[in-house]
Amino acid sequence: MSDSIRLNKYISSSGFCSRRKADEWIAAGKVLVNGIPADMGMQVTDEDEIVINGKRILCEEPFKLVAFYKPKGYTCTSHRGDESGIFKNFDLDADLKYVGRLDKDSEGLLLLTNDGNLGNAIARARNRHEKEYVVTVNRPVTEEFLERMEKGVRIYDANKEKWVVTRPCKVVKQSEDTFSIVLTQGLNRQIRRMCEQLQYRVVKLQRIRVMNIELGDMKPGAIRQVTDMELSKLKRKIQ
Repeated sequence: MSDSIRLNKYISSSGFCSRRKADEWIAAGKVLVNGIPADMGMQVTDEDEIVINGKRILCEEPFKLVAFYKPKGYTCTSHRGDESGIFKNFDLDADLKYVGRLDKDSEGLLLLTNDGNLGNAIARARNRHEKEYVVTVNRPVTEEFLERMEKGVRIYDANKEKWVVTRPCKVVKQSEDTFSIVLTQGLNRQIRRMCEQLQYRVVKLQRIRVMNIELGDMKPGAIRQVTDMELSKLKRKIQ
């Protein structure tokens, strides 16, 4: 990068965090440019030394996007001291950030990247990107249950502090007690809470797809690089 760009874009392009988070770091006085606290909106180049909380930020870091099969019992957290955290227990690069968490009791496909802009574009709820899950519940799946899940279920959204109806979604029965569901939103523990409202309890929840990237035959704990073909198709979907 020879031309100057805004500092927050430089930080985001390095994969350290999103532009919004970068602005928060800058406003807090924790970003140094050539040893001097940064100003909001300032321009930088590769020749500048950018440091956040003692860590030097390099924009030329190689791009990374990996698919990881998060096993049940592990948490999605960036806190490296968490004994059950994925970064503590699996060979994941420290500069990776997960895209859309899976709760501790859930398993399956988790994308991780060092590209903050890409991660934000995938995870942003208003983009309505598809995420597919296979869910096993504690009693037989009925047609009434499938219909109510598809139409939307009233659950409490703690972030907005109000009750909301989930977006209509595609739900298909797989077996007597198992169904697949495709969501285009990501409320906290959404599937579990939808089922609870209909008097069902989730026994197993596995994410098998994020947009065009599939879990396939990956085993728990497995990590693979997203292929060039998958990445190309993914980028077309988020443009």
